[in-house]
Amino acid sequence: MIPSSPSGPRLLGPLLAELRSARGWSQQRVAAELCAASGVPTLTRHEVSRWERQVRLPGDFWSAWLATVLGVPGELIDEAVARSRRLGVAPAAVDPAGSRARVALLTLAHRWAADPTGGTLAGPLADTLLPADPVAGGFRPAPEGPDGPSGGARPRAVPDAPPDGGGLAALRRWDDLLGGGDLAGHGAHRLHRAVRGYRLAGPAGRRRLLPVLAESAQLAGWLAADAGDPAGGLVAYRLALRAALAAGDRPLAAHVLGSASHLLAGAGDPAGALTLARIGYAAGRATASPGLRALLLHRVALAAALAGRHRAAARALAGAARSGAPEPGREPPWLYWLDEVELAALTGRTLVAAGRPAPAVALLAPVVAVPGRPRRAAVYGGWLARAHLRLGEVPEACEVASAALLDAVRSGSHRAVGQLTEFRRALAARPSEPAARRYAELLGAARAYLPGPAPGRSGPGRARRAHPARRAARRGGGAPPPAGTD
Repeated sequence: MIPSSPSGPRLLGPLLAELRSARGWSQQRVAAELCAASGVPTLTRHEVSRWERQVRLPGDFWSAWLATVLGVPGELIDEAVARSRRLGVAPAAVDPAGSRARVALLTLAHRWAADPTGGTLAGPLADTLLPADPVAGGFRPAPEGPDGPSGGARPRAVPDAPPDGGGLAALRRWDDLLGGGDLAGHGAHRLHRAVRGYRLAGPAGRRRLLPVLAESAQLAGWLAADAGDPAGGLVAYRLALRAALAAGDRPLAAHVLGSASHLLAGAGDPAGALTLARIGYAAGRATASPGLRALLLHRVALAAALAGRHRAAARALAGAARSGAPEPGREPPWLYWLDEVELAALTGRTLVAAGRPAPAVALLAPVVAVPGRPRRAAVYGGWLARAHLRLGEVPEACEVASAALLDAVRSGSHRAVGQLTEFRRALAARPSEPAARRYAELLGAARAYLPGPAPGRSGPGRARRAHPARRAARRGGGAPPPAGTD
């Protein structure tokens, strides 16, 4: 069992959003309750939004009324305000559309936590899941062309398949080789087809199509996140959660929350990530397979470590170890990629985040050395490089990071670039090291070939077009040698 969150100070923005979501209130409702309780009629939802985005901090007057209205001790709000002030007020890591999608997903997750069976959610959702615009909220598929989806720039060709389990399996396998920049448009296109089929089906057909819809939305969310579009990913995950609950598939619903937790953890929101991971594990563990239970606990562990809750991270890692390895025949098909090597790498990643790099090196090195999985090698290579750097092993760290950089070019994964960005920031403190200078030169030469986040409005169909040279490099299985190097 995952213990409840410690009572230590939190940042104000995530705390207010979670307290509000737990009550099912909108920002407008919070503002109205504050006005009624305080007798001051001038506060609007815009001010509540600024507090949650940490653009501003409330003073003592509104802090006291926030505690009263939200039903929490005044010390909790005061400590959150104080901690936010010490760390500096900054906007959230996701854009406003992503913030709205985050709150919507947290709200639905809290509703599931209140009713783990999903009984109060499945009935209405089965009939009103997508009444008008099934991809409302920002998630838009790429426009269809003669060869499938395109976003002005057609993603790399992927063999097409019918919108069924077999087609999803093929797209998942392609996800082992290519990043979200190439596949997000295909994931959005497949989700659009699943939604269209659901809307055109009768009641019996809809019940049959709900699992396909849920899996399509989960995969589309994963690919959107890997393309650097967190807002589009969160919208797709919320759709996936609703469909999974309507289908009565609690393991898949738990996996959706674990995937969304992974997104928020990478977007700099460990508090939101920990909330989703804990709800997913608590609500789904009874019906989860051994491998899924272990994965859900690893999601909890990483979010807790990133939030500085190292004891909670250690407890979650211990629980994951007790869950055992994935068992063939008992694991769901969408968990085909999980094996003992991957679980060891997940442990190593959490140990790095928790400030324990020494034992992490032996766990991360084997998965980085496996050929044919460039995104996995790039992601875990970034964590391994950070572990070496924390141990003071600068040449080893830069060697690993250089290999991970080339794998990031091959994979086209924005998620992989995120870990290398963290490594670069840490390496900036050692500018005089020869290995650090060589890595900086390599990074400068490779920058044009690295994937960037999706620009413009949300939705994986808007993933950035790969640089022509980067596409050519990846078609040839590697990056061209940077100028000035052998």
